[in-house]
Amino acid sequence: MKQIDKNALANWEKYKENVYRSTPVDQNMSHAEREKHRAWLEAHPVEWIKFFFPGYAKYEFADFQKRAIRRILANDEWFEVLSWSRELAKSTVTMFIVSYLALTGKKRNIILTSNSKDNAVRLLAPYRANFEANGRIIAYYGKQQSIGAWTEEEFITKSGVAFRAIGAGQSPRGSRNESIRPDVLLVDDFDTDEDCKNPDIIQKRWEWWEQALYPTRSTSEPTLIIFCGNIIAKDCCVTRAGEIADHWDIVNIRDKHGKSTWPEKNSEEHIDRTLSKISTMSQQHEYFNNPISQGEIFKDVVYAKVPPLSKFKALVIYGDPAPGESKGKKGTSFKAVMLLGKLNDKLYVIKARLAHALNAEFIDWYVELLQFVANKSNVYCWMENNKLQDPFFQQVFKPLVQKVRKDKGIDLYIRGDEEKKTEKATRIEANLEPINRAGNLILNIDEKDNPHMKELEDQFKLFTLNLKYPADGPDAVEGGLRKLNSLISALEPPVKINASQLRSKNKYRL
Repeated sequence: MKQIDKNALANWEKYKENVYRSTPVDQNMSHAEREKHRAWLEAHPVEWIKFFFPGYAKYEFADFQKRAIRRILANDEWFEVLSWSRELAKSTVTMFIVSYLALTGKKRNIILTSNSKDNAVRLLAPYRANFEANGRIIAYYGKQQSIGAWTEEEFITKSGVAFRAIGAGQSPRGSRNESIRPDVLLVDDFDTDEDCKNPDIIQKRWEWWEQALYPTRSTSEPTLIIFCGNIIAKDCCVTRAGEIADHWDIVNIRDKHGKSTWPEKNSEEHIDRTLSKISTMSQQHEYFNNPISQGEIFKDVVYAKVPPLSKFKALVIYGDPAPGESKGKKGTSFKAVMLLGKLNDKLYVIKARLAHALNAEFIDWYVELLQFVANKSNVYCWMENNKLQDPFFQQVFKPLVQKVRKDKGIDLYIRGDEEKKTEKATRIEANLEPINRAGNLILNIDEKDNPHMKELEDQFKLFTLNLKYPADGPDAVEGGLRKLNSLISALEPPVKINASQLRSKNKYRL
């Protein structure tokens, strides 16, 4: 035996030993007591899982996991796609479900496939290890390892349940278990980032699934199909499966309110720490099922030096208040306040304040930006204020502004922008993208390392017309641009045209 094989065997034995040690058995229970306990566990699948897989089920299940377990087990004929973020245990929960179905005799022929044979074998390994070494499974269901064909890629338990690992593109023919066609098809990590760059590969893989693997099932017997995979591209096998599945379960690391979807395992501090080490685009890709492409609309973000503030005829501070108060909540809308100026057709974002913040902090941002300008130019303060926002503007923000004027002795007056606007995404794309494409949307290079400006850069880079990532910063920039354009038009002197020249040059004039 080669050394690499010896090492692999040693690691496998160690793996099984860990499984065995994590599943101690109460030797004092009688056979009748054990049978009674087994019947109770089978009637309560979540408790069954906790009992037989204590080494894996270390944390209390989240509600979405319990719902998935019950939903899948309730349907003999079912097609489910699990697009759960990393760290939400989609493959492990699937193993729990399939092991329950196999050991209780509800399913008899399981095929597991992945993007390659090696990966499929790796995903099948925990099943085999538990059937070989899980003391509780052996005590309650008997020894599962059979003599003969018991390999890393294919085995049949003593109770007659077949497992087989197949890589994408391999022939699945001959996958009968005696007269039983495959009644469970598991598809896990079917897409890869590299493959998703080539539509031809995705199409070929999907055709293999539809024309080779799926038809191995029986048309007359119920079959369970589970796809495990994140949405890593707009067009991938997971998205295609999700569109036709009986249920597509999409769960991110955080919910729409910015809270951990599995707080029993993933604390807010743990998530913050993990996400802080990768880019926003990678966070969205890996943990939020959001495969946005950087620069899809705003292909480049330009940083440059801002001219002296005295050069600008007028500056605008424009704010988007966002609904409610959301300090520290990662999934809610951002409050935004932008200091903007326009000179020689270039729009400068001089300062940005863009974060999850309290209402009082939002008003303080106006004060900070006013103090930064320090009378070097005329400043006009605006706040988005549509009909729905107006009660909040009148009852909350006006008193806050009055308090700031009194407490800080600063002349802060904010006008409500009641102008009726078109749809947010198309408005941003129509009014800002051409300016950006011409290189005339400039972010202040002196602010490049400021977290608020970095967030604005991210929001521009990750902007899409379906707004998969927040765009409150670009929205505030667009609102401020409209006000700047109006101001500049009002401040510029009217153009005088000589009447005699107009008569002589107008060929349509009588």
